[in-house]
Amino acid sequence: MIRKTVPIFLVLACTSLIHLHAQTPSQQKSPPLQTGSPEAVGLSAERLDRIDHMLQEAVEENTIPGAVALVARNGKIVFHEAYGQANTSGKPLQKDAIFRIASQTKAITSTAVMMLWEEGKFQLDDPISKYIPEFKNPQVLVNFRYADTSYTARPAEREITIRHLLTHTSGLGYGVIDGDERMKMLYQKAGTTDLFTTENVPIKEIVLKLAELPLHHDPGTKYTYSMGLDVLGYFIEVISGMSFEQFLYERLFGPLGMEDTGFYLPRSKADRLVAIQRKVNGQWEDYPNTFYDVDYPINGSSFYSGGAGLSSTAKDYATFLQLYLNGGELNGKRFLSRTTIATMMADQTLELYGGAEQHYGLAFGVLTERGQAKGGLGSPGTFVWGGYFNTQYFADPQEKIIGIILKQTQGPTGDQTAWKFKQLVGAAVDD
Repeated sequence: MIRKTVPIFLVLACTSLIHLHAQTPSQQKSPPLQTGSPEAVGLSAERLDRIDHMLQEAVEENTIPGAVALVARNGKIVFHEAYGQANTSGKPLQKDAIFRIASQTKAITSTAVMMLWEEGKFQLDDPISKYIPEFKNPQVLVNFRYADTSYTARPAEREITIRHLLTHTSGLGYGVIDGDERMKMLYQKAGTTDLFTTENVPIKEIVLKLAELPLHHDPGTKYTYSMGLDVLGYFIEVISGMSFEQFLYERLFGPLGMEDTGFYLPRSKADRLVAIQRKVNGQWEDYPNTFYDVDYPINGSSFYSGGAGLSSTAKDYATFLQLYLNGGELNGKRFLSRTTIATMMADQTLELYGGAEQHYGLAFGVLTERGQAKGGLGSPGTFVWGGYFNTQYFADPQEKIIGIILKQTQGPTGDQTAWKFKQLVGAAVDD
């Protein structure tokens, strides 16, 4: 697993002692992800070849510099290939390449929150101020003066709850990538760190700054993509008594065998990190440092962003998704109850998120019957999300299929691989 200071054998040794109250033995005893043949799991090898041709064509047509794609069904990996280049020097991309997964971190943070919820540590509709008192008596932005960023605010109609933070209905913003220029300015003035950073800053420091800022709207009244999952990363520290990083390693990544997933890479794995690339005049070039250092997974050390900080591989993230398709269990260990997952996949925001094709649960966008009718998106209940650097995944509980496609690009490229990949995976079902 990705970590700077503690060798994996020590992490796993500690894990075995700490798991006594965390993961419990399961009667299901499903094995870890293994390789298998498409025919053995009811997929057409010939139709999976269409994915191969599509991705080769995308590289040749220069709409992506490279990609790693993985398809699994019934716990068997039946397609796992790499295409194109990992950097602008033309280094060939490998299947075990490490990608910045950005917002795909959110589902992992939500999983950690719900593991603690299963232990009876809190209720979803508890106000977050019960655990982080600085969030008591939130304020909603009313008037804003651009000249000096002064503003007026009114008391919010209700407290921010844990459920609000999980569902992006808290009213918090997202700083530098917020859609509201006023919030961008306020977050910058407050000195918040929104996303990817090499700064030596603890997540507590950022969360307490967020607690002082006004909200977009009253909690629970709108869907506004936000730093709510970063707040919950610190909440996990408060509840568990350990750092968010340590909690994930000891309670999730270690037991699952996700050895290449973490916030920061050791030097021994740095050469597996895929470069972020952009297209300029038809040529791929390294993406420059902007509001973040592009090499934050190598050069950083201590900012554990619950909303966007993790890096991972296709196989590791498939392992995480397989946990969900198994109803919360993997390799004889139960991490979440099947009933908890049903709660997580249920519509939590009603009309506040999206349209008729998807609803939002406690960690994912979830496909509805209307979404299935649109075609090429999966069965009802298929859960999806993606990341800032052009990564995407989906998992279909009815068909027991996982699809992951990872790239690292910024800016317009003409990339059409995400929708094509999902559509071609669905078309490969042969049973």
